Amino acid sequence: MPETRAAQQPTAEERLWLALAAIPCGQVTSYGRLAALAGLPGRARWVGRQLSQLPQGSRLPWYRVMGASGKLSFPPESPAFERQRARLQEEGVAISDGGRLLSRRFWPDE
Repeated sequence: MPETRAAQQPTAEERLWLALAAIPCGQVTSYGRLAALAGLPGRARWVGRQLSQLPQGSRLPWYRVMGASGKLSFPPESPAFERQRARLQEEGVAISDGGRLLSRRFWPDE
């Protein structure tokens, strides 16, 4: 008898969305950490591509993901950069004008 969808393992995308949804308000993580949390170590670029394809109006907190260096990945002053910085600042995350994280807010703690 074929296995039902409920009995199957979640897809890579589903694991990514679950890990993304788990990032607490006021915290950030890197693309690489998010990949590892989703059980996809070494797939940071894939994570970035998936986040770039989220539908408009998605409630998933894409803006809580940044580069491992602690900088926003969008070009400074671009609309996406300004959206991400504003959303993080609304949650109490301090970001410099150049897009650098100013406080230790990476999740999960190492």
